[in-house]
Amino acid sequence: MIPEIEKASLDQIKMIQEQKLIELMQYLSDHSAYYQGVFKTHKILPSSIKTLDDLVTIPVTTKEQLQQYNDDFICVDKRDIIDYVTTSGTLGEPVTFALTDNDLKRLAYNEAISFACAGVQQDDILQLMTTIDRRFMAGLAYFLGARELGAGIIRVGAGIPELQWDSILKFKPTYLIVVPSFLLKLITYAKEHNIDLNSSGIKGAICIGESLRDQDFTLNTLAKKIKDRWNIELYSTYASTEMSTAFTECSEQQGGHHHPELIIAEILDDHNVPVSPGETGELTITTLGVEAMPLLRFKTGDMVKAHTTPCGCGRTTMRLGPVVGRKRQMIKYKGTTLYPPAMYNILNDFSEVDNYIIEISHNNIGTDEILIKIAVQSPTEELLHDIKDHFRAKLRVSPKIEFHDKQYIQKLQFPKLSRKPVIVIDKR
Repeated sequence: MIPEIEKASLDQIKMIQEQKLIELMQYLSDHSAYYQGVFKTHKILPSSIKTLDDLVTIPVTTKEQLQQYNDDFICVDKRDIIDYVTTSGTLGEPVTFALTDNDLKRLAYNEAISFACAGVQQDDILQLMTTIDRRFMAGLAYFLGARELGAGIIRVGAGIPELQWDSILKFKPTYLIVVPSFLLKLITYAKEHNIDLNSSGIKGAICIGESLRDQDFTLNTLAKKIKDRWNIELYSTYASTEMSTAFTECSEQQGGHHHPELIIAEILDDHNVPVSPGETGELTITTLGVEAMPLLRFKTGDMVKAHTTPCGCGRTTMRLGPVVGRKRQMIKYKGTTLYPPAMYNILNDFSEVDNYIIEISHNNIGTDEILIKIAVQSPTEELLHDIKDHFRAKLRVSPKIEFHDKQYIQKLQFPKLSRKPVIVIDKR
């Protein structure tokens, strides 16, 4: 199930995207109170935006603007809204997103072709290990995508290894949709209860929320731990509520594929200008085909690198590498620039570490400080020194590290109303 546009030449893809961009500009001009204001303030004639290169003449849209003017982004009558979701609010107040019936159909199409990218077919069964309630778009998207593809789906929800394994053994799913670190808990449960992992029938896991690979696409520490114990394929998928679109790995596992019929993707520098090929920048998106809340040049806050070499799967589309980090979570620590994912990889190297939380703050001279709180079964000074030495070897700096009770860390990771674990607490 590869849409024709994803096998087309780059010139053909550009032509189709530009036609959809022209349609979007007219739609925003007619229906979006927010973008009508932007066009008026900046003296932009929507009909003058005809090519992808013209996008640089339009101001970017930020998360702060989306929060402040949330209702002004809605382009349809309230009677046409079928579903309401909210963003996770990882770096600020959650934002409400409205979806029409056509938006839900678009969401289903996106997830169906994303699943197909990871090798899921109509005769597969997926086990959903994320919530489908609590105003969470992703769980709904996965359900709709499986339905669109014609695959079966088991809605188990998050957590509870016993229930997950009961469902695996009872319904024989072939794919899991899961946060990868939870796979380690499933592996531990299987070992404790004499369940043979590699005869469970699971072919692969579509992994959300945590990275599986380093920037060269080799498996990171977390993924290696999983693969060493469970012989399944691991596929990364990256998405956000604002995009209503996913970038999912194919069989080549060399980055998440762009669906150009659904989204225009730019990688921008600090001046909102496209970076040079191969450089890291902030993913900035323009949604195509969204009715209720389309976005124009929306800065996601995620730092990524684009890959444009042809893919062995037959798709010609751009691929996104693993997220380097959130732009607002960039840390300047003792002269070194860090993003939290680099620290996750080091902490995941230690089997003794049960869980952890990273706190970032400013000190009294205005520079960044890092405090890592970790829970281990047997805290020792030797282990503490080993972890600090590993940080120095990999990142050239060693943050402050404290041992804490496992329940205390879990309480920090799951604050009230949270739909997914919080790993970074930014106090700056």
